[in-house]
Amino acid sequence: MKLNLTLAKLAAITGGKLYAKDPQAKVQAFVTDSRVIAKGDCFWALKGQTHDAHAFIEDVIGKGASLVEAETGRGAGFAGEKADVLEVENTLKALQEVAKYHRLNSTLKVAAITGSNGKSTTKQMLKSICQQAGETAANMGNFNNQFGVPFSLLEIQPKHEYGVFELGASHPGDIAEIASLAVPDVAVITNVSAAHLAFFKDLESVYKTKTEIVDCLAPGGTLVYNADDVMLSRLQEYKGKAISFGFSSSAALHILETENFTFTYKDTAYVFDVKLQRHDKLNAAAACAAAIALGLFMDDIKKGLLSFTPMPMRMERIQRDQTQFILDCYNANPASMQNALEIVGREGTSPRIAVLGDMKELGESSKHYHRLIARWVLDNKIDYAFLAGPEMKYAADALAADTSVKTFYGVNAQEWTPVLKELLQKRGGTCLLKASRSMNFETLLKEI
Repeated sequence: MKLNLTLAKLAAITGGKLYAKDPQAKVQAFVTDSRVIAKGDCFWALKGQTHDAHAFIEDVIGKGASLVEAETGRGAGFAGEKADVLEVENTLKALQEVAKYHRLNSTLKVAAITGSNGKSTTKQMLKSICQQAGETAANMGNFNNQFGVPFSLLEIQPKHEYGVFELGASHPGDIAEIASLAVPDVAVITNVSAAHLAFFKDLESVYKTKTEIVDCLAPGGTLVYNADDVMLSRLQEYKGKAISFGFSSSAALHILETENFTFTYKDTAYVFDVKLQRHDKLNAAAACAAAIALGLFMDDIKKGLLSFTPMPMRMERIQRDQTQFILDCYNANPASMQNALEIVGREGTSPRIAVLGDMKELGESSKHYHRLIARWVLDNKIDYAFLAGPEMKYAADALAADTSVKTFYGVNAQEWTPVLKELLQKRGGTCLLKASRSMNFETLLKEI
């Protein structure tokens, strides 16, 4: 990051109290990890779920930190000859205020993307498109929450012409909090489905949270939304600028049922020489609609989409000997689980093997959605189901009476890994590995 702020200006932005020898001294960047602090660095003491960086203030000053940002009553006592101190009411909120200031003092056009599924892929597709037109800033990895989004915004530099930021939500109000920092010129909502239901009461709460992004649009901004999504279809009543996308004939950007990715927009058809699964056609359409809203030319949109590289562990295909692995272990919720099983069901290579782990954070709905997995397994003619995790017991029980699929269950994957390994060595086939991130299913590739 390159902030180029004086201490006095930093204090004004955050509403903090400054204890400094020279208020006009410049701050260019700061560090939040006490382990990597170096002489002259500024240290921002954040409180996380498991660690409170305030405990390391004395340590970082001893290592040569020149400025410490801390919460009220926890930093002033360290001010003196060795370090300046800025005290604020809440260091996370202060960080967010600095990030918002930095974004609003930039000239780039910003697109922000949220949704229950597909937002990371859509972000990567849109980033690839924008890079054809100019320098583009974007989240690194999954920096999409209250901490990650401000850090991502602080990486904006004067050279950037576009910004593409993914926004995640685990609780009501999350999108409003972080979208208000990004102030997007284009807001994209990919879909609304059952995810993080342990923290959301129901799908209506998910819808209300995702659509909080609409109120955070910059003046004259454009909303991009999925017209095929039952809940998002309500947004056709939105009175501002909008571009809908989908297979629905009512969508402004209408995806055609063709082998290559093709869509019509304003009575013109556009054909892309790329083959995508149905769910990725929706992600691509979202990215294209957002690019149009940003004012990009169709040549750049085509070049960007054709140069897009899928992210690791998101429907990633890996060929090993006679087995085609589909690795989708970055996350899992009911909609993405159903979609992944449908893709395996369309594969011509058999046997079809589903290696599935728990879908986390579904709360009281967990039993219902894990039992539904049994129906999806049967509907898509899966030959072998290897299930792991306490929640997957519901799916295993639901499959127990059906002999059309051979089912193996264990509290952890190690209980059936030898059987799976032997099966793949003998028969190969198509093997889906799908689970929530915390299940670490990608490590199974090393074992089988």
